[in-house]
Amino acid sequence: MSRLHIYSSADLLPLTFCRDGETKLGQEFATVSSLEQLTTSAARFVVVGLAEDIGVLANGGKPGAANTWSEVFPVLCNIQCSEKLVGADVLLLGCLTFEEELKQAKGADKVQLRTLVNTIDKAVVKLAQAIFAARKVPIFIGGGHNNAYPILKAFSQINNQLVNTINIDAHADFRALEGRHSGNGFSYAFQESFLHKYAVLGLHENYNSQYLGTELSNNTDRLQATYFEDFLTGKTTPEQAFENALVFTRGLCGLEVDLDSIAGISASAASPTGFTAEQIRSFIYQTKGTKLGYLHICEGIANAENLVAKLIGYLVSDFIKAQSN
Repeated sequence: MSRLHIYSSADLLPLTFCRDGETKLGQEFATVSSLEQLTTSAARFVVVGLAEDIGVLANGGKPGAANTWSEVFPVLCNIQCSEKLVGADVLLLGCLTFEEELKQAKGADKVQLRTLVNTIDKAVVKLAQAIFAARKVPIFIGGGHNNAYPILKAFSQINNQLVNTINIDAHADFRALEGRHSGNGFSYAFQESFLHKYAVLGLHENYNSQYLGTELSNNTDRLQATYFEDFLTGKTTPEQAFENALVFTRGLCGLEVDLDSIAGISASAASPTGFTAEQIRSFIYQTKGTKLGYLHICEGIANAENLVAKLIGYLVSDFIKAQSN
C-alpha cells in the first residue's frame, strides 16, 4: 500500500524527548516493516494517522484536518509510559497520505471533491481491513468524518456481520446520499448494510436537519440520538446519555469522537458551545468493561500554536487505559 508511510523506531526516536529515569511511548511503541507483520505483533492497539481533509471540503467545511496527524505524532511519542500505559501494547503503524488527491482538490468543485473521496474510501477500507483482520484495535487520528464510512465497512466485512458505533458529535453526519463527503459517512454505512445500530451524542439542534429527525422517527430500533439541548433542559445528563448509548450499541461497536463536539476547540465546524474536554475524557473512561472495536478521532485542526494535538494525545491514552482494563 504505497499511500501508507510505515514508521520505524528511527522515525519515532528523533521526535521523543528522552530523559534519564523516564520512559516515553516513543521509546517503547511497537513497530512493523509491513502490514503482514501485524498478525505476529503482540501489540493490541494500532495507531494510524489519516492525512486528508478532502471529505471536509466536499461538505463545505473548513480545511486543516489533513495536517493534524503531523502535530499529534510527536505528542504521542512524548507521553510517559507507566504501569497503566505500556508502549509495547501499542503499535504505531504510520500515516495514510493522499498528497496527489490533495493537489487535485485545490480549486476542485463539489462534484470533483466527492469523486476524490471515493478514492480515499478505498484506501482507508483496505488499511482498516488489514488491521481488523489481524484482530487488533485500530485508533485512527486526523482527517474528516467521511472516514467513518470506510472504517465501518471494513469492520463489518472482516467480522462478516453488521456492526454498531457511538458518535460523540455536534452533527449526526447522516445526510442524504448525494455523493461522498464528511457529512454522510454514517448514512452511507447504514444504507449499504454495514452499520446496524448508531447512537449519536451531543447533537446541536441548530445544525441538524429535518431529514435526520425523519430518519430517527422511522428507525428508532436502530438509531438513537441525544441532543445537547437535552442536557441544558435537564431531560438527561451526559453521563446517563452515554451509558444509554453503550447499552443501545452493545455488541461489535466502535467509538467516534468528532472534535467539533467540544466547545472552543479548533475544528472544521468549531462551536462556542458543547462538551468540555474533561467530559469527553470521562465518556472514554466509562467504556471500561465494554470491549470496543476501534477509536476514530477526527475533524480537529491542530497546529503548533494550539492545544488540539495534546488533547488528542489525552484521548488516545485514555482509550488505551480504559480498554486495557
